[in-house]
Formats: sequence, structure tokens, C-alpha cells
Amino acid sequence: MACRIVFVVFPGFQQLDLAGPMAVFEVARLAQPDSYTWRLVASAAGTARSSAGIAWPVQPLPRLLGDVDLVMTIGGDGIDAACRDARLIAWLQRASRSGARVASICSGSLLLAAAGLLDDRTATTHWSRSRQFASDFPAVRLQPDRIFVREPAVRRRSRRLPELWTSAGMTAGIDLCLALVAHDCGEEVAREAARQLVVERRRSGGQSQFSPLLDLQKPEGRFGELLEHVRRNLTLDHRVDELAARACMSPRHFARSFLAETGTTPAHAIERLRVDAARAALEGGLPSVQRIAEDCGFGSTERMRRSFQRLLGRPPAAFRKAQAQKPGD
Repeated sequence: MACRIVFVVFPGFQQLDLAGPMAVFEVARLAQPDSYTWRLVASAAGTARSSAGIAWPVQPLPRLLGDVDLVMTIGGDGIDAACRDARLIAWLQRASRSGARVASICSGSLLLAAAGLLDDRTATTHWSRSRQFASDFPAVRLQPDRIFVREPAVRRRSRRLPELWTSAGMTAGIDLCLALVAHDCGEEVAREAARQLVVERRRSGGQSQFSPLLDLQKPEGRFGELLEHVRRNLTLDHRVDELAARACMSPRHFARSFLAETGTTPAHAIERLRVDAARAALEGGLPSVQRIAEDCGFGSTERMRRSFQRLLGRPPAAFRKAQAQKPGD
């Protein structure tokens, strides 16, 4: 039996957020004809105009949810208005109680968060929305570096919470949908879909290289001077109380302000600065991995390896190898 997908769109949705996932499911259906069907829905039937100016025909939000297996919210510039659509929010809450899986592409995760579906659960979103997300939805465990996040279904207070999938920006929706295909149809079908689309089956790394944390390191940023201090002293512990004192804030106020402005915690920001420095050292052909781990504040190669896997999706050795294989070496 096919997985019956409902794509939720709104005026001003990002067209690639829809077209990318749709292409993945279309190619998967070529390999396994009974795998997926889909329809586009919106608060109002008729058409929904994408950010590219193309009007897509849409159906009304379905009253009966027994024939819906996956609800996928699309992102785009119109997401803020969609988050204020009471009818759409109520429908998403009802859909989450129906037993259907729930997923989002790009900033579509804000719509799920506005409906309360991500509270106390882990999610990601487009890097440009991470500050807004962290500020507006503090109950969500935001992981802004991830390409996509899958949260299994759980039972909480006698209520079953649905399986959740959230992705980062635009093309990351393709990564998420390839993972969905692998989950539903098997790895062979997912690999074939990736081959037909000429994309990587599993993209390495995350989206931290696009993060607003990089902008905050500029002198004019609110925490620019503080982050520069951390970058120049990676071997120090950098406890929150010490950082708060440098910022002339109480530890609690500092932690909240930092999260609101950067979309990440101080500890996570420090880890990312250490990974960036270690990666540059590895690619620059500097001394041993052990020496780099010590100089960048990890303390051990194993801690550095775990951080690289978590943030970049590859171990430190992969970056040393890439440097060694550059032409002319």
C-alpha cells in the first residue's frame, strides 16, 4: 500500500521546498510503483502562489484523516503568515493525533512548532531562521547544524506523539526525503533515487558553515568580542559563568540572550569554534592529530572525533586525507 502524502503549502511557499521532495518520491515510485501518492492542500482551495510566482492548484485541508500517512509542511517567506493561520494550526494539531507521520522542509518546521508539535522534541530548520526559532519556541530542542532530524514516535502521558522529520534549508529536503524512502522502501530504492537525481545518497556535514554564528564573530556583533576571546583561547574551559562575567551579564540572562541571538547554546558555539579551528589545521597540513586536538581545546583525539562526526558528519582523518590528495602535493 502506498504512503499517502499531504503537502501543506501557503501563499509565498518556497517552490524548491516542494519540487525537491516531490521529485524524490516520483523517482522512488518509478522503482517501486506502489510506494507513494500525494496531493497539495492549503487553508483555502484553489491555488497557492509560490515565491517563484507560479500558482499551484491545491485542495482544501482534508476533514477526514484516515487516508493520510504523512503530513509534510513546506517552508518559504510566507511561513510567518501561515503560523498565524488559526485554521491551519488547528488542522495540524488534529492531523498529529490521527497517527500520521509529520515532516517539514526548511522553515516549514516553524509551522509545526507554532502548532506545538515540536515541544520537548528535537528539530532543525533553515540556518537563517535559527535565531527566530530559538527565540519563539524555546521548548523545542533545536539543532541548527543538522541537515535533517528524525524523531521516532513516542508515548507521553497516555498520548502517542507522531514520528517527526524536520530538515534544514531547501535542498536538505531532498536529503530528508531520501532517508524517508530508505526507511519506507529500503536502501536500494533510495540509492537508485539518488542516482537518478544525481545527488549524494548521504551528504556529509551540516549547515554550520552558513550559520549566523559566523556573522556574530565580527567586531560589530553583540557577542563578537566574546567569541573572538574564545577563538583565541580555545584551550580554556570557558564555563558559562566566566563568559557571562565577560559579557557583564548574569549567567542565566547570558545563556538566554546568547541562545536568542545565535540560535545555539554557548557550549555548542564553543564546540563549533574548536571544530572550525581543528579543520583548518588539518587541511593546512599542520602537526599530528593529537597536537591539533590539544591546541584546539578538545583534550583528546576521541573527543575531537566525536565533535567532527556530530557537526561535520566525517572524522578528522577525512580532512587530513582530502588535503593529502590535493593536486600538486
